[in-house]
Amino acid sequence: MITIKSLLQQAKTQGLDLLDAEVLLAHALQKNRAYLHTWPDEIITDEQAKLYQQYLARRVQGEPIAYIVGYKEFWSLPIQVTPATLIPRADSECWIQWLLDRYTDADRLNVLDLGTGSGAIALALAHEKPQWSICAVDFSAAALAVAKQNAHNLALKIEWMQSDWYDAILHRRFDVIVANPPYIAEEEPHWQQGDLRFEPKTALVAKNHGLSDLQQIIQQAPRYLNPAGLLLVEHGYQQGSAVHALLVAAGFNQVETHRDYAGQPRWTVGTINV
Repeated sequence: MITIKSLLQQAKTQGLDLLDAEVLLAHALQKNRAYLHTWPDEIITDEQAKLYQQYLARRVQGEPIAYIVGYKEFWSLPIQVTPATLIPRADSECWIQWLLDRYTDADRLNVLDLGTGSGAIALALAHEKPQWSICAVDFSAAALAVAKQNAHNLALKIEWMQSDWYDAILHRRFDVIVANPPYIAEEEPHWQQGDLRFEPKTALVAKNHGLSDLQQIIQQAPRYLNPAGLLLVEHGYQQGSAVHALLVAAGFNQVETHRDYAGQPRWTVGTINV
């Protein structure tokens, strides 16, 4: 007889992370992790055990947990992800909170989310501020399909648009533009390591030492911002000075680089008068 306890013990002897094993087993059983601890001697079927072993095999090969189970929690929301989208990172939540705090009294705000991927950023903002008008764009039709499904699942209203950055935006202007673009340099080896190996390269890697997309977004932003509009971009921890300089050169004021939860300079903001 195969029990929950025996399967978890087996994973442990294989050197697998216990938390990973619990998440995968809970997913195979369509239960939560608390169920595993409450009913460790529960007998499971051969079919469930086989499915769990398939999940483990994928994890052993390095595939991210989020892709195996099909979702990642972000801002306490279950965000569906696929290999067509990046996996949302918790560090992005720190600048979402900063943005919400800055505009806490704003009943109306027009926000543009560039490179939305799974839609995690736009969805978090829409969840907290349903009265805001949020437009989210991505170049990838496959990513947009995932984002739209997430919005449907969460019953959140967002305008979705397929666009190569601003190309489809035309003459619209926004109060806030946010972007988490590709910023890993092509010559850096770590995008070919760990979980990043499974994520879409086009959403990770950029030319010009990782700055090409950031540069395009920053330089073109003024024509799409309302007076005193704000641009917020996430970037690599070694790119703070370069991004700061790009914003100043583009005419932005009050340029500030902020740190993520790990204390690394990870995102920079600026405002502009146009």
